Amino acid sequence: MNRCNFGFPLLHGRCQRSVLAALAVAAALTAAPAAAQVVDATGQMHAVRNFPPGTLQGKLVVQAPLQVLLDGKPDRLSPGSRIRSERNMLVMSGAIVGQELAVNYTRDAAGLIHEVWVLSPAELTIKRPGATPPASNIRTESDAVRAPSDDGKTPFHLLPRYGQ
Repeated sequence: MNRCNFGFPLLHGRCQRSVLAALAVAAALTAAPAAAQVVDATGQMHAVRNFPPGTLQGKLVVQAPLQVLLDGKPDRLSPGSRIRSERNMLVMSGAIVGQELAVNYTRDAAGLIHEVWVLSPAELTIKRPGATPPASNIRTESDAVRAPSDDGKTPFHLLPRYGQ
């Protein structure tokens, strides 16, 4: 009785699946770079991060931990806020005091800055809207409508009439 297999023994029986799996892994590792990477002018590859919907863009300067200037206006970081560097590593706010950084950020329900991402040069090319922080997170219906006012210099025929 001859139990010897003729041909290449790795492609028969139980070994066939593991050989095909190894070939698939090798093909995946040698694939082209991901589409989420951008090549800059120097030829270096930079990954572009995906940001959550509603992310805004601005210039951030940390004055003291939790106290920042966002687009030149005073603002605050929320308790538990996270600042991520260009390489997506956590940065403590005390380590970047006084530096002006281009950032993407999100706000929490109280209107405080909650998540901050320092932008790389490749990410700066993707423009996002900026926003001014609300003066108060409490709004009333009368805030939107201003009553007409008279400065005393309006001619009589231009004054609002009853029922207008």
